[in-house]
This record gives sequence, C-alpha cells and structure tokens, in this order.
Amino acid sequence: MKNKIAAIILGAGKGTRMKSDKPKVLMPVCGKPMISHIIETLQTVPVDKIVTVISPEGQDVAATVAPYETCVQDKQLGTGHAVNCAKDAMKGFDGTVLVVFGDTPLIKAETFRRAAQKVEDGFAVVVLGFRPQDAGRYGRLVMSGQELERIVEFKDASDEEKAITFCNSGVMAFDGKHLFEILAKIGNNNAAGEFYLTDAVETARNMGLKCSAFEGDAEEVASANTLEELAQLEVYYRKAN
Repeated sequence: MKNKIAAIILGAGKGTRMKSDKPKVLMPVCGKPMISHIIETLQTVPVDKIVTVISPEGQDVAATVAPYETCVQDKQLGTGHAVNCAKDAMKGFDGTVLVVFGDTPLIKAETFRRAAQKVEDGFAVVVLGFRPQDAGRYGRLVMSGQELERIVEFKDASDEEKAITFCNSGVMAFDGKHLFEILAKIGNNNAAGEFYLTDAVETARNMGLKCSAFEGDAEEVASANTLEELAQLEVYYRKAN
C-alpha cells in the first residue's frame, strides 16, 4: 500500500441485549474480547493508527485497547456521529481510514487490505458487502459496474431493490482527505434524529466523489448483538482457525 492506513473502531455500544453489564465489544469470543481480535488483525494489516470511539462509561474498553488512543461519544447520535467523534484524534491524517464496528471480530487482514486498495484506486468511499443466506432486513448495495450508487435500507427499498442480494456489512473505508468533509454534510433528517454513516455514499456522490463496494464472506462479516449471535461467532471463529 502506498497510503498510510488508520482505523476507527466503533466501540461505544452497551451489552444490554447480551444481558451483561460489560460493554458489548468486551464480550468474549473464544476467551478474548471481540475488540481485541479486531486490534490484533489490524496490527497485521498493518495500520499506522488506531482510534476507538467509546462511551462516557467506556473506561474498561479504553484499558483493553491501550496503548491505542480513544475518544468519547458523549451521546449516541448514530454511526456517522460516532465516526465524527474521532475528528480531533485523526487531525492531519490523510491516508486511508477504515471504519470497523467493534462487534465484528472475524474480518481478515486481507479483507481490510482489499478495502484500502480500492481507496488507493480512486474511490473516496468503499463499502464491504456480502451475500447472506437470508438478505432479510439488511441494507442493499445498488451497484453500477464498479461504482456504488447508493445504499438502500430495507424499509425504503422498492421490490426491485429488495431482490438485490448484495448487502451492507457496515464496514467501510474512506479517503482520509475527504472523510470529515463528507461527515460534516450528513444530516439527521430522519425519524431517529441520528447521523447515519450509510448516508456517506449519497453525500460523497453529491460532492462528485466516487464510491464502490466489494464482496466479503458472510461468516467473516458476522456480528453479535445477542448471546445467540455471540455463540455463533465462536462457531465461525473455530471453523476459520
């Protein structure tokens, strides 16, 4: 890679649905916190910088990711807002920025490298997609050749768009020269009043920038919000290792 690579890990989520007082990213997969798996993988990419976004009560997460830097998301106002909380920590960095959710511990270093390579190829926003067995309520990735035209949430999708099987994993890569300018233009005119990272695709295209997506493995991009999903991650991890 010619560009330097940084990673922003979104780690402010609570473990409520896992019936735990622990922050979600500290829930273990095969004896190790999910976020520790991610950091170990990022180190082998390798990345030049890691910043983790934590909640105001995220001292345990900060201790787990040390000596890497953290920043605090005071209010949970959406994924776009979470990434923007890292703006000061990322000041002056204009390489490739990976945005990783702290509950997706199985993504391989090679997948992160593929995302970074697409940024180097000239795409300002790159989305990691996958094809699940059941596309269900995942957001759909609408492609035109190599270019990603838009991400359509299931509830907003037409019947034609619902038939698309290429889905959004949530993991993204950005050209650091444009990341925070893109985030600054994302609005929160939605029912939840939140700033969604998925809106970065439409925003970037409106700025005249190119967006793309590529396909990863469905098991590799699996995440965990419940104890059942956490147990499934263990199954996938043992199979991959």
